[in-house]
Amino acid sequence: MAEDSEKIDFERSCCPVACALDLLGDKWTLLIIRDLLLGKKRYQEFFASPEQIATNILADRLKKLDAAGIIVQHAYQQKPARYEYALTQKGEDLRSVLEALVKWGMTYYPGTKVFKSYERHTAAGREK
Repeated sequence: MAEDSEKIDFERSCCPVACALDLLGDKWTLLIIRDLLLGKKRYQEFFASPEQIATNILADRLKKLDAAGIIVQHAYQQKPARYEYALTQKGEDLRSVLEALVKWGMTYYPGTKVFKSYERHTAAGREK
């Protein structure tokens, strides 16, 4: 948490909801975080998700999440350069946010379902 003495420039306002939405509020970012929580690590794994994110949007969101300190990238191949992505603690702390969205969505959108891998990873995340 930022100390009172730190100067922070807010994009729109100092409202914590507005600040969170400035980073997470588009239709793709939380789905990428969901996939990371499910164990996906590589670009092609994100691209293969059922929502069919466009490659340029995926690349943009990964860069923004990295710049925001929510994910880190590690090269696993040099030629051509390929990366794996992992959540930082800041990213892992979004787990409860996604769990709340899952619960809300299951309540108000009948017929939705939770991926089996989500249930396994959610249980594993709580054990940490």
